[in-house]
Amino acid sequence: MNIDLNCDMGEGFGRHVPGLDERIMPLVSSANVACGFHASDPGTMHRTVRLAKRHGVAVGAHPSFPDLVGFGRRHLAASPEEIRDDVLYQVGALWAFCRAEGVRLRHVKPHGALYTAAARDLPTALAVAEAAKAVDPGLRLVCLAGSAMVEAARRAGLRWVGEAFADRAYARDGTLVPRDVPGSVLGDPEAVAERVARMVRDKRVASIDGVDVAIDAGTICVHGDTPGALELLGAVRARLDRERIAVRSSADDEGGA
Repeated sequence: MNIDLNCDMGEGFGRHVPGLDERIMPLVSSANVACGFHASDPGTMHRTVRLAKRHGVAVGAHPSFPDLVGFGRRHLAASPEEIRDDVLYQVGALWAFCRAEGVRLRHVKPHGALYTAAARDLPTALAVAEAAKAVDPGLRLVCLAGSAMVEAARRAGLRWVGEAFADRAYARDGTLVPRDVPGSVLGDPEAVAERVARMVRDKRVASIDGVDVAIDAGTICVHGDTPGALELLGAVRARLDRERIAVRSSADDEGGA
């Protein structure tokens, strides 16, 4: 049994350099690299690709609404055409840095409000999928398990992988609880580690109100900006090791969805 662990990386900007990237990268198998619209800049993108290459971590693009002030967590009104072009711009930029380093770009995972919108709205999801396909038809789309993104990937002819979240609370319908709701972000390392083991082993997760929710995910995210992210990932890795669950990138599975 195996699972992919992913984390959002390279979310610095200018003189602000994320302090945990160097320590988190060895603990994950896939890195979602910010592309400049919610965080990052050309130098940060390049350094993050190099860091992932050094640790053998699969590189993916993490495009966002153009929202540096709100860290990409505010929904912006945009047409599907505007979303497609914004995503195409961001993924293309990271693709260039990967090419410069001799690294293959493996996946696309929308960030923040764009992820939430694509999970719920098929035209938004199709705009993201079409942009990814335009850069490289071999890219995978990372999708909230059971969401509209899965249908968009199928329609675009892209491979996809379902995603679950270690550090975010779920509603009983399988969507993520909004961040402004108390208890929406989880921070207890051992509880999160047990939750991840159950996601992988039993394909179930408890909702914020205690209802069991079915979940089928090939990749699990721990957010790099969650308080105590390093401790969370350490506990998750230790628990997966005890359960004899291997951590490897979903991109290593050349079949897949």
